Amino acid sequence: MKIIVNAKPHEVAATDLQSVLDELGFAASAVATAVNGSFVARSKRAEVTLADGDRLEVLAPMQGG
Repeated sequence: MKIIVNAKPHEVAATDLQSVLDELGFAASAVATAVNGSFVARSKRAEVTLADGDRLEVLAPMQGG
């Protein structure tokens, strides 16, 4: 399936958000996620099914001052 991750196209085999994050290497990271502009809580990621063409944003917290 083709999805857009952080404005870049990706081909993924997984169909749910948590599995896509695992497949793309974000599983161990503390990240915030949004699908098609809607925030998805960490506890709900396995319940969110992605479709061809969906837009996924993965944001990591930044440190600094």
